[in-house]
Amino acid sequence: MNILVMNIPLRPTLPLKLFPIGLGYIATSMKRGGWDFELLDLDILRWDDEQIQKHLSDNKYDVVCMGCIVTGYKHVKRWSKVIKESNPGCVIIVGNSVATSIPNLLLENTEVDVAVMGEGDEVILELLTAIHKKKPLHDIAGIYFKDDNKNIIQTTTRPLIKNISTLPHLDFKIFDVNAYIDASHHTVRDESDLGESARALPISTARGCVANCTFCYHVFKRKKYRYRTPESITDELKSITDEYNLNYVHFWDELTFFSKKQTNALSQAIIDSGVKVSWTARCRANLFGADEDVRIIEKMKEAGCKKVQYCLESADEKILKAMNKRITPEQFTRQTELFNRAGVQPITSLVLGYPQETPETIRKSMDCCIKNGIYPSTGYLLPQPGSPMYQYAIDYGHITDEEDYVMHMGDRQDLLVNLTQMSDEKFKSVVFDELERCNESLGAKLDLKRLMKTHECHKESKK
Repeated sequence: MNILVMNIPLRPTLPLKLFPIGLGYIATSMKRGGWDFELLDLDILRWDDEQIQKHLSDNKYDVVCMGCIVTGYKHVKRWSKVIKESNPGCVIIVGNSVATSIPNLLLENTEVDVAVMGEGDEVILELLTAIHKKKPLHDIAGIYFKDDNKNIIQTTTRPLIKNISTLPHLDFKIFDVNAYIDASHHTVRDESDLGESARALPISTARGCVANCTFCYHVFKRKKYRYRTPESITDELKSITDEYNLNYVHFWDELTFFSKKQTNALSQAIIDSGVKVSWTARCRANLFGADEDVRIIEKMKEAGCKKVQYCLESADEKILKAMNKRITPEQFTRQTELFNRAGVQPITSLVLGYPQETPETIRKSMDCCIKNGIYPSTGYLLPQPGSPMYQYAIDYGHITDEEDYVMHMGDRQDLLVNLTQMSDEKFKSVVFDELERCNESLGAKLDLKRLMKTHECHKESKK
């Protein structure tokens, strides 16, 4: 059986190359399961459309596997059509949130045959076996699929893998790992002096999140949060840092640290392992608050932590409640104080555009960032399919054609849907002015591409 695993780039014109950690787990499972396959990593190859089409036409495949976040829907639709034109009898399997959040829409409007719901480590092996033996897919839990009559069938829900520490470590050798490492300095935008000498790869330490924010969607949404043991993480950390001479690691999770006890345990395990590598992680904005918590953060720093991301999203209490953030600006400020005291860089983000948003609430959020000395990663609310805010946008008529909406989804710096009472022009203008004020106040180094995108919108609104 000829199998193709295809990695679709979402930003093919940018030098940034993010290792596809979700696809990496699927490919690792396939390899360990004894399945031979070809990897077409378009994020590394950066082929043009003609080259891709020629490759797909020149080769015959029985199965094509791919996946990405939901903003890549248009790419999945396009390439699934090309694949079927050259390989009409092949089975196209798609995973990640482009499948999990919109399975019916995906199967109804594209050439995709199977949508994998949630984690696919076990599902992919059962699917390949069934396809190879020409058996029906009805008994494979955790999928949507089209039967011979093009009817969409939903199978039973698949139980979660209870102990993710038992999963095999990512087999980076499946990919052109050195190409990802060579480009990894683009992902290390921090306080370090590594510059282009940065050699980084990601590690997944957990699946899911303890929070349930109304703007957010990920493949483990509303599923039990699971995390790996410190021993499992440090074993992988030591293995890849030694093998690839890494000096930086990203803990690539929705949520890395969920409790003080777990934070302390992992930090101590990294220290005890003797691994000397810098790393980044994510936590909630109210994890630390007591004076004695600074000792845990100092241990994180001793273990190699350079920066931690925890998201404010808004400093307005009504918007925070609508987001279901379950934090307060005061908690955010207190935690930032502790991180600064310990010498670990805090980073944060803002989501602007809830129905309650006004020029005053935007200013309040920027004031909070200025007060805490953090220039935020800022974006417009981009309602994610499967999230409460997506349903809100549908219910109130902001999204009338769901496929058209997902076809146009992109980066959150693009204003796609405006749920506020402000006009688009007013909203964009306020955001740009407040970003400029924040930058001037902090003397921050602007992410010029990000700000200029907002600036272009701002200029257009002035015409």
